[in-house]
Amino acid sequence: MNARILLAKTVLGVAVTGILIAGAVVALNLRGEDPVDDSAFTLEGTSAQVERGRYLALAGNCAGCHTARGGAPYAGGNGIETPFGTIYASNLTPDAKTGIGRWNADHFWRAMHHGRSRDGRLLYPAFPYTSFTHITREDSDAMYVWLRTLPPTTQPNREHDLDFPYNTQAALAVWRALYFSPGREEAKAPEDGAYPSAEWHRGAYLVRGLGHCAACHGSRNAMGATDAAHALAGGMLPGGKWYAPALDAASEAGVAGWSTDEVVALLKSGRTEHASVSGPMAEVVYRSTQHLRDEDLRAMATYLQALPARPEPSQEPAARRSDSLMKRGERIYAQQCAWCHGERGEGVPGAFPRLAGNRAVSLANPANLVQIVRRGGYPPVTEGNPRPYGMPPFGQFLDDAEIAAVLTYVRGSWGNDAAEVTQRDAVRR
Repeated sequence: MNARILLAKTVLGVAVTGILIAGAVVALNLRGEDPVDDSAFTLEGTSAQVERGRYLALAGNCAGCHTARGGAPYAGGNGIETPFGTIYASNLTPDAKTGIGRWNADHFWRAMHHGRSRDGRLLYPAFPYTSFTHITREDSDAMYVWLRTLPPTTQPNREHDLDFPYNTQAALAVWRALYFSPGREEAKAPEDGAYPSAEWHRGAYLVRGLGHCAACHGSRNAMGATDAAHALAGGMLPGGKWYAPALDAASEAGVAGWSTDEVVALLKSGRTEHASVSGPMAEVVYRSTQHLRDEDLRAMATYLQALPARPEPSQEPAARRSDSLMKRGERIYAQQCAWCHGERGEGVPGAFPRLAGNRAVSLANPANLVQIVRRGGYPPVTEGNPRPYGMPPFGQFLDDAEIAAVLTYVRGSWGNDAAEVTQRDAVRR
């Protein structure tokens, strides 16, 4: 386990144990919450409201977490890895016993805005209420009425697998007291000139709220909380396998230098002439962004392009790479990779990505390259890219040392100048 995470867990554990009795009662009572009336269980929605809720659920990629592989849609059971254990997504179908059939619109709003369940329990932020807290009550109600149109599925919610004291409400209350306050966001920009444009404001609403982009692309502290000052500055996804690159850095995944049309195309189809998505982002495009209206995608693009750019280092020192590792990697590349990516990493336009000068190749964190070589990867199937070219997995052919060698060669050839990949970087997780 990462020493930093282990230290954080130890420190948090000591802190929680010390205030378990004295602070839990106070911390569990959030300020500013309205009481929820349990007497009314339904909210009558119009057909337009139901359709709006369906669209908003797509924007939030709710199915991505709340649908287990092979399971009924939105019936939960999907495990979400965190440094503190595994959180299992809940059943969102309107089943009265195991789903949200006995929830009313106020219960649902409290979950989205305050991070509390129907019975008042505090929810774990693996359910990204830290982002959803910014959506409007109107949008929350629309999602609620749409969820109630789903076929009820009886599937009991699975207990979370968390170590003590992180499996306690007291620990969660302490975390929330430190890192969470209910937010406020308006779906439409006020007419006071406080925002760059109505389009920018709509993009901010989607990116910060339902899109919960910071849940993956945010920089997190040792306690697992997103750093508000670096909300899109990049970070490792829970589970430690994939790195979500920074959206505010041109050297990572920043799009300030792109045209708006290019950004829209990437979110809509999963690829452009110069880039494509894979790994967890491919699932986001497949389940969510490809289904959004062009005007919303343009709004998101406008907001992302306007992010304050993180300063790039003026001059990076030359990366060090082992000569023996480079030579070994060159042999592996010639045998396994050059067929598609070309002898000089030039790739094939529209099919196999160019490796020379590819910023995804030169990321300081090589985690994504390791995962793609080992597991393979495909862009999502979309209307704009119905038959995507992909990469087969090489984990059955190459061991950790060979993966480290070939990636070191790719990261140090054809003008690329990134640090070598060590066997420790490539260790199987």
